[in-house]
This record gives sequence, C-alpha cells and structure tokens, in this order.
Amino acid sequence: MPSALPPLDSLRAFHLIAETGSVTRAAAALGVTQPAISRRLRELEAALGCALVHRSPNALRLTEAGARLATGLREGFARIEAAAREMRAETAPLRIRAYTTWALRWLIPRLSEFKRRHPGLDVEVSTSIAPVDFAREGVDAAVRTGPLGAPPSPTARALQPVTIAPFAAPALAARRTPEAPIPGRMLGSRVRPGDWARWRQGAGLPEATPPLLYESTTLAIQAALEGLGTVICPPGFVREEVRARRLVPLAPAALPAGDGYWLVLPPGRVSAPLSLFAEWLVATAREDEGA
Repeated sequence: MPSALPPLDSLRAFHLIAETGSVTRAAAALGVTQPAISRRLRELEAALGCALVHRSPNALRLTEAGARLATGLREGFARIEAAAREMRAETAPLRIRAYTTWALRWLIPRLSEFKRRHPGLDVEVSTSIAPVDFAREGVDAAVRTGPLGAPPSPTARALQPVTIAPFAAPALAARRTPEAPIPGRMLGSRVRPGDWARWRQGAGLPEATPPLLYESTTLAIQAALEGLGTVICPPGFVREEVRARRLVPLAPAALPAGDGYWLVLPPGRVSAPLSLFAEWLVATAREDEGA
C-alpha cells in the first residue's frame, strides 16, 4: 500500500519555513538554495493537495492548513531530535569538566574502576575554572566547589568536603622549628587563594607574609616537590607522594576549608550513562572520604 507520508525533505523544509518565517532563513539552515526550498514546498503542497502558505512579494504567512501541519511537525521533529540526542548520549563519551588538579590527582586515577564496571562507557575529561553553560557548551556534567550545604545549582550533588593541610619535601620539612612550623615559602593556588589564611587561623598561627600563588594547585605541588616551599592542599591530592616519602605532612590532621566538591548535572532529564557515572562518582567520593 502506498505510504501516506510525504517526502521527509519536503516536510523538513516546510517545518523550517514555519519556524523561521522565511524561505531564505530555511534555506540557510539546510545549506541549500532558496529555489530548492521553494521547490520542496511546492512538492509538499502537491502531495497534500492544499496550499500551506499565502505568498506575497514582502511576506509569507501560513494558511490554516499550514498552521495545523506546522504544529504537528514541531512536535514530531522535537521527538525525533530528542530520540537522536538520547541515542548519541548512549554511545558518545561522557564529557566531564573539572578543576585541573582534582581531575589529574583524584578523578583520572579512579576512572579505571568505572571503566571496569561499565566497559562500554568512555569518559572524556576537560579542565576549566569557568562556570559551565550546559546550553552553549558540549559538556555533560561539571565538578565545582561551593559552600557546604549550599549547592552551586539545583541539580548539584554533594561529593566531598574540602580539607587542607601543609606538605613539604623531606629536606625542607627537617628545617621547621617550633618558632617556624612552616618552613620556606608558603605555596598555594590562585584558584584557592585563601587556603593558607584559613589553615593558619584554624591552627592558631599568626598571620604571615602572603603565599606565592601558582596558576593551579598542580603547579604548587610540583614546586613543593622541588623543595621551593610548603604547599597547602587536600591530603588526597598528594597521597602517593606522602607514601613515597617525597612529601611530608606538617600537621597531624587536615582542617576543613569550609567548602566542598559538587557534581553539577544539567537541568532536565539525565541520560542513562550520565546517571551511572553520577551514582559511581558520588559513591566513590564518599568511600574515599571515609577512608
């Protein structure tokens, strides 16, 4: 039996004409010429046996039949686009944005476990300190810091509180004294410029010369490894260096920094792969905090 469905390219052309109100803009959206769009419109009208637009030299208006068809096509193409997005989400890598040091020293070392549990899912990590704009950027989720108990967005899920402590290379750590418990230059990050002041206040130490701030905590940690000073950072960032005795903790325990890491999800429906990643990340962060 012959199909009652007109050619899809003609339906798509009319949908764009109705949405943009212009043959010219519809042609630009499809990357074809104006005569090509006009031809598809005539073919669709012939297939349906009715006029869909009122033509005039300076304006284009939909007929009553055209308006009804435009409404149906808007709903139909929206469902098609949603289904296509969902299918791409099932197969495309998850794109996660995070801070450089957190990504390098916390997330990526644990991704092999996520891959073991979900071998069909890939995670692509990018780094930035800028707030994420889900409507304009190709990012599925982001990790941000924010005050504890005050999520940075309604869709954010708590990961772990930020704690901080000082660490120095063994040779530099050996030079500390009761009068100078922090040997050498204080090193920190421009992303978290207030961590030294918070730690000194919590440890009951007086104010000191402002720290030397690097572009990222990663750079500050490397500087500390080279003996250039004492770095302030979350203990989890330097766990391996402490185990290898390349860095020495200069405090018996870390102190809370007053904020925490949050996983920020996009508004609306979350894809199945992203939901799996979110559940794994939240559980892993809580396990790490307990350890």
